[in-house]
Amino acid sequence: MSHEDTTHGPAPLPAVDPTAMHAAVDALAAALHEYVSTAVGVRAEFGAAESDDDPRILALENRVGQLNASLFDSLHDALGMHPDLTSSVWEPEDDEHEHEHAHDLPEGAEQAEVFYLGFVVSAPPDGADMTLDGVIDVLDQAGEDATNTFADAGYEVVEWAASRGAAPGFGDDEDEDDE
Repeated sequence: MSHEDTTHGPAPLPAVDPTAMHAAVDALAAALHEYVSTAVGVRAEFGAAESDDDPRILALENRVGQLNASLFDSLHDALGMHPDLTSSVWEPEDDEHEHEHAHDLPEGAEQAEVFYLGFVVSAPPDGADMTLDGVIDVLDQAGEDATNTFADAGYEVVEWAASRGAAPGFGDDEDEDDE
């Protein structure tokens, strides 16, 4: 992945052949359709938690991740762009704007916002003495390290959490009481 070629230069690229980029999108779309079909079948056999860890699902998630990387590489190689096509972004619900001020803020702070850093982690190779369950421990340590880095930079982290499968629900204390 070179950044020294003309695709990364300031000049427009007038004659780009999009064939390889469309092929990468088609391969990704086919894998996503296969994932949906497989997920529906797996879910018909097992509960949600078991389905998340089903080897067929994990293999397809890994394949989708690899195809996402191939799409990135195709766009990068042809256009010199660094596309962010794998982030999950939900439209805020009406009450999320109120959430910005729901935390006990440090004195003098006017607002707080929630930031996310997500990872798609594939399963370790067969025979490894670790599982995807160990990822949360690594994330916990990384969260602690990031909190210290923010503090060193002058920010105050009001709250942080590591989660699996979905962004952590900050300020949802009443939901935790129901569990």
